Amino acid sequence: MNPTAYPTVFDNEDLTALRDLAAKFAAERLAPGYRERERTGSFGKDLVREMGSLGLIAPELPEEFGGIGSGSMYSGVIIEEIAKGDFNFGYVNILASLNGQILANFANPEIKGYWLPKLTAGEIMLAIALTEPRGGSDAANLGLRMERSGDHYVLNGEKTSISAADQAGAAVVFARTGKPEDKAHGISAIFVPMDTPGISTTRFTDVGQHAIGRGSIFFDNVKVPVDHLLGQENKGFVQVMQGFDFSRSLIGLQCLGTARQSLTEAWAYIGERRAFGKPLAAFQGITHQLADFDTRIEGARLLSYNALWLKDNGLPHVAEAAMAKWWPPLLAYEAIHACLLVHGHAAYSNELPFEQRLRDVLGLQIGDGTAHIMKNIIARERAGRAAVSG
Repeated sequence: MNPTAYPTVFDNEDLTALRDLAAKFAAERLAPGYRERERTGSFGKDLVREMGSLGLIAPELPEEFGGIGSGSMYSGVIIEEIAKGDFNFGYVNILASLNGQILANFANPEIKGYWLPKLTAGEIMLAIALTEPRGGSDAANLGLRMERSGDHYVLNGEKTSISAADQAGAAVVFARTGKPEDKAHGISAIFVPMDTPGISTTRFTDVGQHAIGRGSIFFDNVKVPVDHLLGQENKGFVQVMQGFDFSRSLIGLQCLGTARQSLTEAWAYIGERRAFGKPLAAFQGITHQLADFDTRIEGARLLSYNALWLKDNGLPHVAEAAMAKWWPPLLAYEAIHACLLVHGHAAYSNELPFEQRLRDVLGLQIGDGTAHIMKNIIARERAGRAAVSG
């Protein structure tokens, strides 16, 4: 893999340098082991620490926690380039930026001081535990209970479909502290170290994304200090969930980075491969298809970066982030599929990375909010909550 970084209208000198650094790391350090990490089902702690040492994890966090206090655009540039080398490694960036932002905004000083430097250094990963077996897309319909007992909360229940469930050092957990009929207004968020007694995990056998892994977390009378609460009791969902607009934009760029790398390889291939005495590039049936995907991917990139730019400038970006979550994963899957077909039988085997990329990006048409949910959010922002709810 050759590092091919495409700047955008949003890039400045600093972002260009960062893009080149991330592209070099992705090409030289991540791409060669992409298939092997799929087989072993783990990232490799040394590689994550190396990424952290380069400043490629959660740069938006304050300097005191190992970040550089940058804007969200920096994280977008990093994850797009990282995903070109290894789609799954992008989860390191997403989970660090999302959870890091939550801790920086809501955690007590001791938690921030201990965990955030480890996060940015690549020494630990953090999970976010929201989804439950009965809830799925109905994220506010939580059954996991969190009850106050003296100076602790006691958690009982299950979280499922949690990325890095068995690799994370700690998790941001959403639990019900109010009545079921309170819906989102009876939910709290709390920071839970994964070595707390009473916690156990499982890992699922998924179609793709084996390096990050997905599984369940079980809580059996798990006692967590009250000062680990994130935000206010019964307001955690409303307060903490705002960070998901950030991660949705990053997910869009994660998928598009992988799609862009697939297109780069397809363009090179059709210039070299010959059929009927001509390069494949001489056949418009092939070039027009790739040109179509190239155009749409570029549009989706700008849409995703625009959502981050709006965030950095304190402007509304809920609808734009939802757009970046539902369209790029679908577009990436379609583009990679087309690139696989262009490469023929070799790409249908495991000799080339296209089939793994297909399996990996497919998961994000489901996880972190389906297209239906994202379109509901867009409609709510455009037409008004009252109109859509009615």
